[in-house]
Amino acid sequence: MLIRHNADIRSLEAAQPDPFSTHTSTYALIAESAKKWPTATALSFFAHAEDFKRPQRWTYAELLADITRSANLFRRLGIQRKDVVAFVLPNLPETHFTIWGGETAGIVFAINPMIESAQMGQLLNAAHARWLVTTAPAADAETWARVGQALAAADSVQGILVVDPMRHLPGDVARPDAMAALPATLQGRPVLDFHAALQQERGDGLNFEPPKAQDTASYLCTGGTTGLPKIARHTHRNETANALQLVAVAEDLFMAPGRNVLTALPLFHVNAQIGTGLAAFAAGAHVVLAPPAGYRAPGLVANFWKIVEHYKLASFSGVPTIYAGLMQVPVAGHDLSSLTYAVCGAAPLPVELALRVQAETGLRILEAYGLTETTCAASVNPGDGQARIGSIGFSLPWQAMQVAVCNEAGHFLRWAGTDEVGAICMNGPNVMPGYLDEAHNRGTFFEAPGPDGVTRRWLNSGDLGRQDADGFFWLTGRKKELIIRGGHNIDPKTIEEALAKHPDVAMSAAVGRPDAYAGEVPVAYVQLNAGSTVSMADLMAYAAEFIGERAAQPKAIRILASLPLTAVGKIFKPTLTMMEIESVVREEAQRLGVILDTLRVAQDSRLGIVAHWKLGSGNAAEFARALGVHVFKNFPLD
Repeated sequence: MLIRHNADIRSLEAAQPDPFSTHTSTYALIAESAKKWPTATALSFFAHAEDFKRPQRWTYAELLADITRSANLFRRLGIQRKDVVAFVLPNLPETHFTIWGGETAGIVFAINPMIESAQMGQLLNAAHARWLVTTAPAADAETWARVGQALAAADSVQGILVVDPMRHLPGDVARPDAMAALPATLQGRPVLDFHAALQQERGDGLNFEPPKAQDTASYLCTGGTTGLPKIARHTHRNETANALQLVAVAEDLFMAPGRNVLTALPLFHVNAQIGTGLAAFAAGAHVVLAPPAGYRAPGLVANFWKIVEHYKLASFSGVPTIYAGLMQVPVAGHDLSSLTYAVCGAAPLPVELALRVQAETGLRILEAYGLTETTCAASVNPGDGQARIGSIGFSLPWQAMQVAVCNEAGHFLRWAGTDEVGAICMNGPNVMPGYLDEAHNRGTFFEAPGPDGVTRRWLNSGDLGRQDADGFFWLTGRKKELIIRGGHNIDPKTIEEALAKHPDVAMSAAVGRPDAYAGEVPVAYVQLNAGSTVSMADLMAYAAEFIGERAAQPKAIRILASLPLTAVGKIFKPTLTMMEIESVVREEAQRLGVILDTLRVAQDSRLGIVAHWKLGSGNAAEFARALGVHVFKNFPLD
């Protein structure tokens, strides 16, 4: 059913009140597709961007067989229903085998390969992981070294399975045997060849009972990859439901048998796992898996339109920085007629960028909204002319999404009226049961009657927004205060806690500075101790040394005589954010050679922080376009 209006979602729900009950697990969902389309191509993978015309391929029957072998292998190694298999892997076919096979045997836990070893060890301990799947040392010595250091502090891990990415190079390419020098142990734990072990297992059926809908399928980190994030628990019902919700709204657009969907976002994140992974498999679509580093892979962006043309891609998913990068690659001479829609999430999409992509490629970008706590997606714009740039669209079917008015303590008071700003809250089969650490669940959920009068358990996203009269949702702010740098979530506390340890720093606060490429970059403000003469250069060097995650290192550190405070003495970050926005507007004016007559940056109850401006001289239309590439809202004054 093609979704055009909010009423179409209600009609779909009425026609199919319970579409999830027959799908008990992610394994069963993929197995059903393998039964329907056994010889259809399910997965293609090319290891290097220049080899995109020579991929390895798996039919649905072959994909299911490798997932089945993986599940049987994990069970033979002792993974029971509540045991955890962790993986530290780039985007590889084996990553998919590990995810869906690991969920079938036990619980799978995705860990970002780029994080530091100390954090990796903490995460392994927090999840009580028993086995770890990672890449061979000959293929990625840096990740292997970090894994080894992490294992020194991760007592629960019993063994390591090693994947060789080089085996996926084209047959005529000379490659070293990455497994020849594989050590027998790492930190006293046995090291096994994943591929050799997989071949010992049967692929025509499971050796054990498959999981049930309410069994835990996966652990995924929230709040990004800096600091120690919360760990969300997903059930099989969460993941199968969210996959089918996405298929329901996209099957007439690009989620359908034979349609080709690109995955280039990382598979340690829900977008790639569910949005262009499980949902595509559930629909019988063909997943084209880009090289291990995804969009970061050398040559991928440069060859992107060639890849679209070769595979006749119908869709892909990205973040605003990806679309900005793609606009640097000429599209002339490429047949992009297969492309229908692309999806953008993780960070706000600048209006000017969305319009430019559509004008130059004909591709329409559907803005969506989701979070790990809702498995992946929670809302998306409809695929026809009703889509509204800047909105996050309609709630997915079979999920209730409401705006709640809360008190200062965050407690629910009532549901908001039309266009009234409040906390965006969700209830549905895709909403997680909670975080792994019970302490993190406090304040995350609340019980309240829905608009239909039925009391339900609601997830408070922590994001602020409103719903208009047509049912579209609009974000107006992030209560969580995360800094989103190119889709990479950064917890400001990571920066603030590091700077707070500097002997000359009395107080610090980190906020996002609007950036035309990354969406936001982190900057820090500090208030020094009396008599201190430390320089900004000294503080930047200190931050580079003590903030381990590169993305979280501030682009600038600004020293203020005193940080802005609320009436109760808390640092008032909106003032700092407004200072950054004002700075960006003035820099754009200077770059274009225009003269600002008036500039006022202020909070708007409906729109969030807005920059109002008026030129004394210069091209106002050109200035508006320049500001339009940024995520903050701006309006010229009359």
